[in-house]
Amino acid sequence: MNDNDSHATDLDARLDAIYEATLDFDADAVARMVAKEVELGTDLQTLINDALIAAMEELGELFAEGEVFVPELLMGAKAMKAGLEILRPLLTATEAKPRGVALMGTVHGDLHDIGKNLVGMMLEGGGFEVHDLGVNVAPEEFWDAAQELRPDVIGLSALLTTTTPNMRRTIELFRGRGWNGHIMVGGAPVSKDFAAEIGADDYASDAPGGVVLAKRYVAGG
Repeated sequence: MNDNDSHATDLDARLDAIYEATLDFDADAVARMVAKEVELGTDLQTLINDALIAAMEELGELFAEGEVFVPELLMGAKAMKAGLEILRPLLTATEAKPRGVALMGTVHGDLHDIGKNLVGMMLEGGGFEVHDLGVNVAPEEFWDAAQELRPDVIGLSALLTTTTPNMRRTIELFRGRGWNGHIMVGGAPVSKDFAAEIGADDYASDAPGGVVLAKRYVAGG
């Protein structure tokens, strides 16, 4: 084995270790190992794609198969984010281009954010630049942010049946003003039929599904 082969094997082993630490929800270990890779000069996109994103995709598949549940997704996303926080200033400095820009928020009248936060973290893990407006976001607030950020995808969240009409109001405002960008909705009281009824592009029943939709949008699907 020559030196190049040995180096590649060592790198693969280190990336696998970060991947496994993410799946083990060990945020401290992920941050420590990612920082070490930065010191070693490892390519940032390789680090993100082959370790952090790969781990989150694995968790998404396990979730779809019923092998893990929302608490595990949250813990995995937090571990992944610990690694991304190390890389964020470097990515900004090198002007690494994100996969896309996502604008997120829980609609007016609703203060629930666990599902939205999980989608945001997984989108970040999927290479998106995420802007989270928080909770209780009025339609005009969404509009103003969209005008400034020009996101590739907008995600509206609601957990209360009583607040889902504010999804409709937000989308009506956007469509009425000529916004043709992608808008997806999610939350416990939301369904695919309801999404179609209020003019959303699609509905995601869970966080991994939301990431799949967002990736499809920016790929032109």
